[in-house]
Amino acid sequence: MKRNLILAVGLVASLSACGGGGGLLNRDRPDEFAVSRAAPLVIPPDFALVPPAPGTPAAAAVDSRSEAMQAMFGGPAQRSAAETATLNAAGRANAAAGIRSQAGDPGTEVVDKGTTTRDIIAAPEGDGQNARAAVPQQ
Repeated sequence: MKRNLILAVGLVASLSACGGGGGLLNRDRPDEFAVSRAAPLVIPPDFALVPPAPGTPAAAAVDSRSEAMQAMFGGPAQRSAAETATLNAAGRANAAAGIRSQAGDPGTEVVDKGTTTRDIIAAPEGDGQNARAAVPQQ
């Protein structure tokens, strides 16, 4: 009997939550569609496409990478007088024209300095308090 009473009270309580009255579960909520008004759909007055002018590059022929670099960093800037003087003093006119392409060439002869140089370059930065030098024995 007591079990039926508990079951009936639970059933009435759960059904009362479905009512239309103002209760705990029926509070005012913001309307997400009322936040901003949607712009009406408008058909453009003239959407006739014009063929590209003769001599202009096709859209597929434009290099998107160079376009992005141009948009981000701009074109080549003029060098200042101080920068030009520094480059001239460093021997800008004496540099080989294709040196950058030759530096990464597999045929370029390099001196193998071993792992010691690599370890020195890769060493963590410090103030030198704990620095030690060791001469490798061969």
